[in-house]
Amino acid sequence: MVKKRINIRNHSAESALFMRRTLVIFIAIMVAIGILISNLYYLQITSFNKYQTRSNANRISVQTIPPNRGLIYDRNGIIIAENRPVYNLQVIVNKTENLEKNILELQKLLALTDQEIKNFYTHNRNARSFKAIVIRQQLSEKDVAIFSVNQHKFKGFSIQANLKRFYPFGDTFTHALGYIAKINSTDLQRIEEKGESARYRATEYIGKLGIEKYYEDLLHGQPGQRQVEVDSWGKVIRTLSFTPPVPGKDIILNLDVKLQLKAQQLLGENRGSVVVMDARTGGVLSLVSSPSYDPNLFVKGIGVSQYQELLQSKDRPLINRATQGRYPPASTIKPQMALLALDTGVITEKTEIYDPGWWIVPNSKRRFRDWKRWGHGNVDVYHAIEESCDTFFYHTAYKMGIDRISPFMQQFGFGNYSGLDIGEETKAIMPSREWKKARFKEPWYDGDTISVGIGQGYWTVTPIQLTKATAILSRKGELLEPQMLQSIISDAGPVVPEVTPQTAIQLKDAHYWKIALDAMHGVTGKKSGTAYKAFSGSTYSVAGKSGTAQVINIKENETYDADKIDERHRDNAMFVAFAPFDSPEVVATVVLENAGGGSSNAAPIVRALFDEHFANKVSSPVMQSAGL
Repeated sequence: MVKKRINIRNHSAESALFMRRTLVIFIAIMVAIGILISNLYYLQITSFNKYQTRSNANRISVQTIPPNRGLIYDRNGIIIAENRPVYNLQVIVNKTENLEKNILELQKLLALTDQEIKNFYTHNRNARSFKAIVIRQQLSEKDVAIFSVNQHKFKGFSIQANLKRFYPFGDTFTHALGYIAKINSTDLQRIEEKGESARYRATEYIGKLGIEKYYEDLLHGQPGQRQVEVDSWGKVIRTLSFTPPVPGKDIILNLDVKLQLKAQQLLGENRGSVVVMDARTGGVLSLVSSPSYDPNLFVKGIGVSQYQELLQSKDRPLINRATQGRYPPASTIKPQMALLALDTGVITEKTEIYDPGWWIVPNSKRRFRDWKRWGHGNVDVYHAIEESCDTFFYHTAYKMGIDRISPFMQQFGFGNYSGLDIGEETKAIMPSREWKKARFKEPWYDGDTISVGIGQGYWTVTPIQLTKATAILSRKGELLEPQMLQSIISDAGPVVPEVTPQTAIQLKDAHYWKIALDAMHGVTGKKSGTAYKAFSGSTYSVAGKSGTAQVINIKENETYDADKIDERHRDNAMFVAFAPFDSPEVVATVVLENAGGGSSNAAPIVRALFDEHFANKVSSPVMQSAGL
C-alpha cells in the first residue's frame, strides 16, 4: 500500500488569497455603503420636499371652509333669507375603506331611507372623491349621539355643523327671492367655465332662481382654509393654521314684508300676480305670484313626488306670473293709445266719436263690439278712458295703424325685458307687421290692428311690464327700470347701485300727458269711471285704468256668459294705478286669471294695497334704525 504524500501548506499563497478576498469584500461593502449614503442623500436632501409633502399628507389634512352666505333684508330691516345651524352626516369617499358596506351599516344604524341612499350615490357620481358628500341633512340630536358613539367604525365619515339657508316667510317671497339648492353637473360646468372652481370647492349650494341666483356673486363669499393634524382615522388632533372665510355680502331689497304679506292675503286662492313699485325710484315694494310654493323644500332637497306634483299642477306654481305670465293687456293700455292718437293728430282733446255699441271696419261687414252693448253715445278722449269705451279706440287704432302703434308702445317697455334684476322674465309680444310675417308667414290685416287698439289680439304683456309702463306714464315720459336691490351692506355703510339716466319719451305737446293722466284720474274719481266704487272714500287721490282681457274668442253672434263656459276660459281681471295723483309715489298692477271684470275684482285689491302702503309708509328707504 502506497503511502499518501503529505502536501505542505503554502502559507504565503493562502495569505495572498485571503487578502484578495478581503479586498473584494471590502470594496463591495464600500460600494454598498456608498449606494446607501447616496440613497440617503437623495431621500433626505434631494427629495426632502417631495417626501415631506407625502408624509404630511398622511398626517396633515387641508380643509376648505365654506363661507357664510349673505343675508337678505327687506327695506325695513326684516330678515327674509337667513342661515340656520344644522348637523349633516357626510363622507369623504377617498378616505373610506369599504364605502358600500359602510353605507349599509349606517342604513341599519340611522335608518337611512332608500331615497337618501339613492341621492347619495347620484351626488357621488358627479362629485370629486376628495370632496365631502352629505348623506343625511339636519340630523336629530338622537342621530348625532348614535353616530358619535360608533364613529370609530366608519373611517372617512363625520358629522359636520353647517349653516343652512332658511326662508322664514315660506312661500311669501318665493318668486322674488328664488332659492338655493345643491350644485348639479350643469352648475359645475358653468362654475368651471367661469374659472371659479376654487371658490366653490367647499360649497354644496348655489342660487337657482330669483335674487339668490341674480346676486350669487355678492351673496356667496370666499372660502377659507384650515390645516389640521389628523390621526390614522382622520380625526383632528390639532389645528396648524387657519385662514378664515370671507362671508357673502348682506343685501337690502326694496321689498316691504307687510305689503308682501298683504298682497299674498288679498290674492288668496286666485291665480294671478301683484306688483307694487315706487314710482319715484323704480324700487319694487311687492312682487307676488299665486299660487306659490315653499322654497325651503328645495334647500333641503325636494322629493321626486313633491317636485312632480309642482311640475304637473295645472295651476303652474313654478311659474313667476309677475315676470313670466303673458296676458293681453286689454284696456289698461288705452291711456297710452290716447297719447299716440293725440301726438299723431288722429284726434284732438275735443274730438268726439259716436258709439252705438259697435264699430265696423270701413268697406267691411265685420262688427267689433263694445263691452257696453248699447254703447256710450258721444265720447271724447276723457270719457273714452274713464268709461273704457272700446269703440273710440277701435276707430283711433284703425286711423293710426300698427306701424305707428308698435314702435310707440315699445318706448314704454312693451315687447322687451323690463330691466328687473331677476333672471326669470319673458319679453312677451309687442306685435308688428314684421313680427307676424316672421311668425305666421302672413300679412298684417286691418282687423289685427283693431284688436291691438284695445289690448287684445296678438299683443301680450307681463305684469312687471304693465307696472313699468304705468310708472312711465305717471312720470310724464321719464323712464325708469324696476329694481329689487336697494343697497349692499358694507363696513362703510350701505352701497346704493348706480342708476343709468335714460332718455325720456318726447311728445309734440307736453299737454297730452295731462289729458291722459286726468282721464285716468276720472276712472277712480268720477261716478262714471269704471273704478269709482273701488276707490270711493280714499284719503289719497288715485289715477288708474281697468282691463278685462278675453281669454278665448267670442263669435260675433255669440254672447259672453261666464257661467256657461269653463272657468279657465273666463276673462282675466286687470287693474293698474298710481297714487297720489298729483305727486306719484307708488304704482301697482294686479292681474287675476279668469276672475272676470277688472274694475270689480282687481281694482279693490289695488285699493287695499294702497291703503296698506300709506298706512305703513316708510319715512326713509335706508335702514339706519335697523343697525345695518
